[in-house]
Amino acid sequence: MEKIQQAYLFMLKVEKQFSEHTLKSYHDDLEQFNVFLAQEHLDLNAFEYKDARNYLSYLYSKNLKRTSVSRKISTLRSFYEYWMTQDETVVNPFIQLVHPKKEHYLPHFFYEEEMEALFDTVENDDKKGLRDRVILELLYSTGIRVSELVHIKEQDIDMTSPGIKVLGKGGKERFIPFGEFCKQSMERYLALFKPKLNSDHDYLLVNMKGDPITERGVRYVLNDVVKRTAGVTEIHPHKLRHTFATHMLNQGADLRTVQSLLGHVNLSTTGRYTHVTNEQLRKVYLNAHPRAKKEN
Repeated sequence: MEKIQQAYLFMLKVEKQFSEHTLKSYHDDLEQFNVFLAQEHLDLNAFEYKDARNYLSYLYSKNLKRTSVSRKISTLRSFYEYWMTQDETVVNPFIQLVHPKKEHYLPHFFYEEEMEALFDTVENDDKKGLRDRVILELLYSTGIRVSELVHIKEQDIDMTSPGIKVLGKGGKERFIPFGEFCKQSMERYLALFKPKLNSDHDYLLVNMKGDPITERGVRYVLNDVVKRTAGVTEIHPHKLRHTFATHMLNQGADLRTVQSLLGHVNLSTTGRYTHVTNEQLRKVYLNAHPRAKKEN
């Protein structure tokens, strides 16, 4: 059991190129499944559909969110699909299991004045500030994932266009333009910070020792910026990705363009941002139209 699960996780890392964060989620899902098997004295090779239904009930008994339960079932369904490619006698007991309906939520994002406050916090003059500003600029200006950010190399940057080439999920490559603010920050960083570290690699972003920065390192940088920014209490890389998409749509970008920039396979994934922009349109309408609301 352990061998086939390890092989599955290795496949996700090498072939699917999942991020460290995503791989940890899959690993944890399998570990929780293993705990259930041990508690119920079940053999993985004899696990059936009725056992899968019992496992679904077990997850609900943990008071997990529906989104979490849905992801855990997806992990196991995917694991069995992989196992079936290795052993033709295996049957997927999760294939007929109905997913719990996902909760609908609006992506959290920063308002434009909040983004300005974050940029005002990051100093341009000191060494660390040069690096931190590039991280903030790239995440907000391009909407890339943190896993894509940490793998950017200097040769992936085109200062003439300007834009960057990133390798997204499934090994799909895309080119994303960025604006003048991001370009200037990157030029200062490459001229005044990066050369002083004598790094023996070509990754763009580094920690203070000159080694390639990790996803955890990026989150630490962002949390440090928030601690020094008045009026902003929480931040994470994906919130900046949500902010990029929301601001693009608010300013008139079409959904297909934003889908391409974000690297979404399905338009429906990008479509959730229209709920945010539609709410914004409604607020503007109610405040602006003479007959939008009754006078008291």
